[in-house]
Amino acid sequence: MPEKQTLERAQEDAREGKSPSTQAGEFVREEIEHIREGKHGARSTKQAIAIGLSKARRAGVKLPPPKAGKVSARTRAQAQRDSRKGKSSRRHKPSATRSQATSKALKREGRSAASRQSLSRQTRSAAQQRSSASRRQAAIKAVRTKGKTGVRQAALKAARTRATHRKAA
Repeated sequence: MPEKQTLERAQEDAREGKSPSTQAGEFVREEIEHIREGKHGARSTKQAIAIGLSKARRAGVKLPPPKAGKVSARTRAQAQRDSRKGKSSRRHKPSATRSQATSKALKREGRSAASRQSLSRQTRSAAQQRSSASRRQAAIKAVRTKGKTGVRQAALKAARTRATHRKAA
């Protein structure tokens, strides 16, 4: 069950008209925090993200399942099942045995999936799978939604990054 604060942040994003993936990001952030706090672990960063997206769908975020061919049929079916759960108002109490088994399995996993290095590696590999046109489009959209202050902050951050990379070289 997601924390109340996470649900509120996601609902605020929805009210502001932000995309479903941005809303779902709140749930992924929560999962990463849980791993960092030591609440449980994850086998990989990808698994931590998947858990967050599943929680988002079950909480009612209108996040479409991944396209056919991108992921396995099993993953796609699970995403569809999660979305259906998010739409239905009837709440069944989850099985205590299954819930406990999942928690125990995750507790046995490592905590490095939420490290800065792992997250950075995951982000880069995800970006590489997208076309440069797609990445450019996302950057243009980001500029539109950031506003003047956001653009200025992003430019300053980019300048700092370039400066540190010049020092390293």
